[in-house]
Amino acid sequence: MGQPATGGARPTATTLADGRDLLYFFDGGGPPAGFEAPADERDLPERPPSSELRYDPLTGEWIAFAAHRQSRTHLPPADECPLCPTSAEHATEIPAPHYDVAVFENRFPSFGPEQHALALGTAIGDVDPAHGRCEVIAFGAGHQDSFSSLTAERARTVVDAWTHRTGALYAMDGIEQVFCFENRGADIGVTLHHPHGQIYAYPYVPGRIKTYLRQARSHRAATGGNLFADVLDFELAAGSRIVYRGEHWTLFVPYSARMPLEVHLTPNRHVGDLTELTADERTELADVYLDLVRGVDAIYETPTPYISAWFQAPVRREGGQYDDGREEFRLHLQLTSPRRAENKLKYLAGSEAAMGAFIGDVMPETAARLLREAMGFEIAASGGEGYGEA
Repeated sequence: MGQPATGGARPTATTLADGRDLLYFFDGGGPPAGFEAPADERDLPERPPSSELRYDPLTGEWIAFAAHRQSRTHLPPADECPLCPTSAEHATEIPAPHYDVAVFENRFPSFGPEQHALALGTAIGDVDPAHGRCEVIAFGAGHQDSFSSLTAERARTVVDAWTHRTGALYAMDGIEQVFCFENRGADIGVTLHHPHGQIYAYPYVPGRIKTYLRQARSHRAATGGNLFADVLDFELAAGSRIVYRGEHWTLFVPYSARMPLEVHLTPNRHVGDLTELTADERTELADVYLDLVRGVDAIYETPTPYISAWFQAPVRREGGQYDDGREEFRLHLQLTSPRRAENKLKYLAGSEAAMGAFIGDVMPETAARLLREAMGFEIAASGGEGYGEA
């Protein structure tokens, strides 16, 4: 793993009333003059113990059972939102009266609060504590905002916070995988309307990453090439599914997209995780990602529900099963939406949910064209180069 980069971020750290960590990140990289993190004066119950982790021998995956999450806050009214700044009328998870970006440990975590090296059992009936960490990242103080309404400077602050937390979490004992993501919209199942995302630190490598690594190894053995680099070259040669091609990043709808709207954002050079990006790469990332979410919202008359997910290489453990992960796996974002038309959603029914055999509703080339139009880009006649404003 690369060194835990801060991306220019100098967060201010404090703790909440029950001992959970809270970090404030600021536009411009550092706190304003005179900023002091206010104390959390709430009377909170003790933190719940770690959830239960059970091994599924049929799939080789672990399932976390977090029954305490049944009581988590669910779609509260605006004046009871736990992510708004604390006021005289309402104390929240964020004690400051104003903030730019805040990251704190989830009060109702699926993993954690403990983290330590643990050999997970893989026999039938094995159970372990679900060690790890779950964090919430609030994108700003405005309750009615969304990521698409952020400024470019704020988007960069979010990128810097993702980068900082990726490095810090990968450095913790027993953490194998860090996952930054945003669930957006009631149709996705969000429980808070305030603009926010989450960061999970797993004590194992999830099944999707294992599958990608298995495919990458097979591709390497068969062709001698890197799978992610070769997929990018294939998309650039085809051209019709490219949405944006920049100096550092390429945005495309994959040839075999599963969802009605599925777009991948990948760095043009091989990078394992967010901590390995340069300052220029993070700046372009903030700009193109902001354009992307604005474009997704512009496709239809109403905001589009989506899941935005960062796929990162697993941590390198000497002698571990995935020591080659950083050479084979390339950092990338996958943004997907089940929205297949103005007033229609794709539901994962029998074939998709039970068999994992997806049936597409929208051709990837059509989805790319719709997204290019919504983002104000046009495709150049030369194929994969020359994308710019229409």
